[in-house]
Amino acid sequence: MKIIVYTIGILIIVSFYSCNNSNTQTGGEYNITNPSTANGDSQNNLPVIDFTETEYNFGTVIQGEKVAHSFVFKNTGSGNLIISNVKASCGCTVPKWTKEPVKPGQTGTVELVFDSANRDGIQTKSAKVYSNTQPNITELIIRCEVIM
Repeated sequence: MKIIVYTIGILIIVSFYSCNNSNTQTGGEYNITNPSTANGDSQNNLPVIDFTETEYNFGTVIQGEKVAHSFVFKNTGSGNLIISNVKASCGCTVPKWTKEPVKPGQTGTVELVFDSANRDGIQTKSAKVYSNTQPNITELIIRCEVIM
């Protein structure tokens, strides 16, 4: 019984120390900042991802053809913009994106490659871009009509 009490006591102490709230950490070499602090204060040096377009229509595509489109964005904010991941809605769509930090005023791209093999008819695919912006998810959409 004493062992259980001591174990619970140690777990409580460890949990208090693990919740240490220190604001002295930096974003490292990429200068990543959080959009808001734990107490809700927002910071003004955030990156802003500004796509020239978020939807693209390939028109008519012959089945089996691979088509690609590059979505261009600009960092219109004041902090370095980092895309951490891009997730496509389907395995037929492969994303490629700018991996290095995009400084304020600079541009980058997110390319979506659609493989129309085994597809037929009107297709709408999307990809979610995860970045250190607020909001942190931007959705890109591609459309086409696949014919045989």
